[in-house]
Amino acid sequence: MWRIDINTDLLISLSLIIVAGLLSFTVAKQRAVFYLQNNEPLRSMPIYHGLYVSLWSTLLPIFLIILLLFFKDSYLNYLVIPFLSEETIDLGIDEILYVKSFLINNISSLSTLISSGFISEGDANLLVEKYQESRVVSFSSLVLLSIILGFVSYKKLSVRYDARRRVERILKFIFFVFSTIAVLTTVGIIFSLIFETMRFFSQVGFIDFVFGTHWSPQTAIREDQVGSSGSFGAIPLFTGTLLITAVAMSIAAPLGLYSAIFLSQYAKPKTRDFLKPILEILAGIPTVVYGFFAALTVGPFVRSCGEYIGLTVATESALAAGLVMGVMIIPYVSSLSDDVMTAVPLSLRDGSLALGATKAETVKKVIIPAALPGIVSALLLAISRAIGETMIVVMAAGLAANLTANPLSAVTTVTVQIVTLLVGDQEFDSAKTLAAFALGLMLFVITLALNVFAMIIVRRYRERYE
Repeated sequence: MWRIDINTDLLISLSLIIVAGLLSFTVAKQRAVFYLQNNEPLRSMPIYHGLYVSLWSTLLPIFLIILLLFFKDSYLNYLVIPFLSEETIDLGIDEILYVKSFLINNISSLSTLISSGFISEGDANLLVEKYQESRVVSFSSLVLLSIILGFVSYKKLSVRYDARRRVERILKFIFFVFSTIAVLTTVGIIFSLIFETMRFFSQVGFIDFVFGTHWSPQTAIREDQVGSSGSFGAIPLFTGTLLITAVAMSIAAPLGLYSAIFLSQYAKPKTRDFLKPILEILAGIPTVVYGFFAALTVGPFVRSCGEYIGLTVATESALAAGLVMGVMIIPYVSSLSDDVMTAVPLSLRDGSLALGATKAETVKKVIIPAALPGIVSALLLAISRAIGETMIVVMAAGLAANLTANPLSAVTTVTVQIVTLLVGDQEFDSAKTLAAFALGLMLFVITLALNVFAMIIVRRYRERYE
């Protein structure tokens, strides 16, 4: 049975477009260099001449390729209809949709449909051949378009041509497009959360969710089962999240900040170059490794220490998860805080020392206030990382929703419950599944509030400092 690689033409066309862009860049740049060698004053540097031609020869063809790939399913949906057998058409709309979906997703290998009689082997060969021809024509046209655009833009260049301004306009437009995509993606995520959350609140009361103290989302699949309605009080989840985050930040904030102060203000250059990469290795360790370390080492150690002094410690505790999580997020605080402290102008530091202040007083009164926005950003990043952690909590703190402020007890977090809710066998439109979106929206609101609060504090302190 035959099989065709349908992506070869795509790779070839992309390669040719990129090669055309590189060649156009080189030719245009060398032409500008030739002008300079002949003592002709250029309005723009040679590199801008090359970039101008290269951008014109590559951007539009690549964008059209993306559009072709994006609308591939629609094109195939139109293409495959004439090749369906009469028996397939007579089967009904559901079978037609199935065959069309299979053709769209598996057009390079149709042996299953051929053996089932949905499409003949001859029609399958004709379909693939026609599809291949259309792709070759489309991508060849785009390669030709790239060459034409490169040639036209090359002919526009001259000694007095302001290529720099044109390149900056093109780059500004590209940045605007990507920024718009990022904003629209964020807006889409927010609206999807809001839409699904409203569906959840149509089944579960808002007050019961926000202020409820019992979390038991195990709803029955059938109405005759026991426990057909669950409890969706989210207070225990947010309490557990804040408890573990507080334990983690109590470890990460002082250790990370003091490490940053030492590396940026007291350590010698060789010591700093040696210690900083070692400290940042902690950020590269997979979270599952931290989870194993918390479950097999830190958890039993915390329990044995608690039993030694007469305290009752759960097998899975918030303290064990928070301690390991705090170690994990130390690089997020130390590395960013170190960079912002190092970026403080030397004039402020030298002026403080010249006035008779000690190094410790300079750090306290000058360096930290000047670097406060960066330090707050580092702490917020660490908090967000702690709130969003799942694996360590699952392995070290458990899955039980427990309303407590005792770090020695087993708790769970919002992110863990979101994962748990979405991997079950419940229907997607059930309250159990929709509760994950409500938790996600609430977590988003809390994180946004923390960021706004931090920005207000930083802004006020900055104004007082300046």
